[in-house]
Amino acid sequence: MKKEKINFFDLVPVVSEYITTEKEGELSIIAFPRFRSRFMQKYFVLKNKSSVIRIHLEEHGTAVWDLIDGKRTVKEIAELLKEHFSSKDNYEYSVALFLQQLQRQGFINCKN
Repeated sequence: MKKEKINFFDLVPVVSEYITTEKEGELSIIAFPRFRSRFMQKYFVLKNKSSVIRIHLEEHGTAVWDLIDGKRTVKEIAELLKEHFSSKDNYEYSVALFLQQLQRQGFINCKN
């Protein structure tokens, strides 16, 4: 059976359930547990280490992240950011690439 090709721009990004978002001024911080299992958290997190990992997003990353609501497609997110990325050629592909990286890292899932 032939697999149907899916256009990434038609997918809807959804934040993974174990990810939380924090704000530092205008910028977003993606926070997630170092280990998802309570056992692993208890026995494998060093005493002086946080059990949560935080990734600080820059301005463009924050702009994209803040539009992920589980309803908008990748294309709609890119269109909403047209003015934000006005000085950048092919910004739609930059947005898509960033979202693909988030998906590969497990921070988001994409649905049809």
